[in-house]
Amino acid sequence: MMLRRGFILFFPRLVGLLVVACCSVSIVYMLACTPKGDNQQLALPRVHSPTAKEGYEVILQEREEQHHNYIISLKKQIAQLKAELQGRSEQLKNIEDQHPDPLDIRLDHSNPEKAQANLLAFLRSQIDKAEVHSGVKLSTEYAAVPFESFTLQKVYQLETGLTRHPEEKPVRKDKRDELIQVIELAVGNLNNPEGDGNAKHRVYTASDFVEGIYRTEKDKGTLYELTFKGDTKHQFKKIVLFRPFGPVMKVKNENVNVADTLINVIVPLAKRASKFRQFMQNFRIHLTVVYFGKEEMNEVKSILENTSKSANFKNFTFIHLNEEFSRGKGLDVGARFWKGNNVVLFFCDVDIYFTAEFLNSCRLNTQPGKKVFYPVLFSQYNPSIIYGHHDSIPPLEQQLIIKKENGFWRDFGFGMTCQYRSDFINIGGFDLDIKGWGGEDVHLYRKYLHSNLIVIRTPVRGLFHLWHEKQCLDELTPEQYKMCMQSKAMNEASHGQLGMLVFKQEIETHLHRQKLSNKKT
Repeated sequence: MMLRRGFILFFPRLVGLLVVACCSVSIVYMLACTPKGDNQQLALPRVHSPTAKEGYEVILQEREEQHHNYIISLKKQIAQLKAELQGRSEQLKNIEDQHPDPLDIRLDHSNPEKAQANLLAFLRSQIDKAEVHSGVKLSTEYAAVPFESFTLQKVYQLETGLTRHPEEKPVRKDKRDELIQVIELAVGNLNNPEGDGNAKHRVYTASDFVEGIYRTEKDKGTLYELTFKGDTKHQFKKIVLFRPFGPVMKVKNENVNVADTLINVIVPLAKRASKFRQFMQNFRIHLTVVYFGKEEMNEVKSILENTSKSANFKNFTFIHLNEEFSRGKGLDVGARFWKGNNVVLFFCDVDIYFTAEFLNSCRLNTQPGKKVFYPVLFSQYNPSIIYGHHDSIPPLEQQLIIKKENGFWRDFGFGMTCQYRSDFINIGGFDLDIKGWGGEDVHLYRKYLHSNLIVIRTPVRGLFHLWHEKQCLDELTPEQYKMCMQSKAMNEASHGQLGMLVFKQEIETHLHRQKLSNKKT
């Protein structure tokens, strides 16, 4: 491919060189045919000289020979350029045959046999490009693509997030099917070795599999190295397999206009008026507030009215439910209360901060009857720990930075979601038997997973969970209280920051000793 690109860049230069050469030859030819100036004109024989006729004939003959030689030289140069151009064209054709362009594979439907051959050649070339037979030079240690290992029962992985474990059974069906398929293919290769003919050999089964490692280069494919038991204790069989990735194919090209797509943000609320005030500072679309109980209700209403006056914000609905708080019921009531056209529903909480860019992501990743959006939000750590003490805490907008020290991707949460109201109604809404806070979001998420709708699950940069203190009540059982405290610790700070708190006394003692040592010296 590199040779081909190089020739494509060189080809226009070659054509230009040919044109320049032809022009140069023409200029030389004109100069050669033009009579010399008076000062440089050849001496002609005298008119009345007896040798005048012979002299003119000699001069004309010399001029004719000069012109003839120029023509022969030009023909040779043109022939050489044509030959070089022909050679380059053949070289390009050979490169195209050996390394087909993915674009040709994608578009050449008129010749299926050629497209199939090109695709096979491309897939084979992926093995050569990947780090299979030899290593590649890397710029830093972070550029290395690590392997993960697996056995018949477990996968040992590096990237775990907060919901996966360093050692676990493959939960995702695609990952489970992938590894089973690879082991079966390896067993098949061991039992049908190439070139053995009818020779008797040992029959291998999946129980002979010892372990495997695999890694994926996203632009090339997945490499698998599998080890099986050999004939003796210290002998092993090793199989190397490669799953090449095909060329990128265009699936869709469309214009999407979200200017008229209204989002109805539904927030269930009980008390928490101060949080609601902060939430409203970030709000500029239709809002449905489902309020439980009467405590702080007037304050919340006042905040809505003040925002309506100051920002000319009229797109809100206030629904009062005089009963015990239930997040699922609040969201369900708010969704069904809407009487307008089909609308995008964004289920939200009062301690969530979102940007205008996120709202566009919400619109772009939902489609009635087709797609629902489950963004993974970034959860903020305790600012008083991140920034040391309260006096140094910056304004909220400056705190919302996606960094390892500032927070984590909340990949175990499913409460913030965008979907069209029609899909929410058709799926059956929330389970209203779930009371309080928690559980209703997972139940709805599973409903969508069990349907034919596409669930878009991805981290987003414009959706934040703001830190708030987590209370672990005395009424909890010892096991529940322990789990609550573990969850609280996870939300407070990073591993490193918590370690600094644990070893704070040791750090201060070390600093004190250093000061005493410096004074003595």
